[in-house]
Amino acid sequence: MNSDKTIDGRGVSVHIAHGAGITVQFVVHNIIIHGIRIHHIVSKEGGMIRDSVDHYGLRTVSDGDGISIFGASKVWVDHVSLDHCTDGLIDAIMASTAITISNCKFNHHNDVMLLGVSNSFHGDMIMQVTIAFNRFGKGLVQRMPACRWGFFHVVNNDYNKWEMYAIGGSMNPTIISQGNRFRAPDNVHAKEVTQRDHFHRKVWKHWRWRTVNDLFLNGAFFVPSGDHSNIAQELKRHMVQAKDGAAVGLLTRYAGVLRCRHDRPC
Repeated sequence: MNSDKTIDGRGVSVHIAHGAGITVQFVVHNIIIHGIRIHHIVSKEGGMIRDSVDHYGLRTVSDGDGISIFGASKVWVDHVSLDHCTDGLIDAIMASTAITISNCKFNHHNDVMLLGVSNSFHGDMIMQVTIAFNRFGKGLVQRMPACRWGFFHVVNNDYNKWEMYAIGGSMNPTIISQGNRFRAPDNVHAKEVTQRDHFHRKVWKHWRWRTVNDLFLNGAFFVPSGDHSNIAQELKRHMVQAKDGAAVGLLTRYAGVLRCRHDRPC
């Protein structure tokens, strides 16, 4: 996709499946992806790919992501259902920022969502992502999301029995978990929501990770860290105003593709 484009699947049934996924790449901005199903995405060879009426260029092999956001900004992914991709369901890397992922449904996948390309790429320090009103459902293992370097507001999402952990990170990201509902798996060794990529506590104790009005069920727990002294002001000025975690079931009841008809409002 290139800049100033919308994919809108309301009122019809749109599946992107059994081939390459969606790539939002290289200084692209103002993108909306709404109301489609993305599943069974596989890695595909690159080649000369047309990205507009009057331009085509060389693209390398795709990783098998459902949605790959690479060096892009002002991207909104809303009411999309994703499952069974070769790599990530959604990855945002290489200094992408101003991203909102909302009202989506995620199922049956290992590495769900990666935000930040590596522990060595400092450019992802500018990354700002909001993850709101999503359902992380059946058969998910980890990375809901995994965050590096940037600022991440995870708000009013529903997490249901991950296999390893829910929210992870490395390289000093700021993570505000607010008003989410975390239902832990029955495995007594996987109750913790958070995971810090094998860093020692003397390193991660300074990372700003905070839980605010989250609901923890079946033994789930969140390990906070860092200085929270000015986070309350940031929540009021710059972020989605969240409900308490007890409201998540109502807030996420329409997550995923909406059941719309062409002749009726959604």
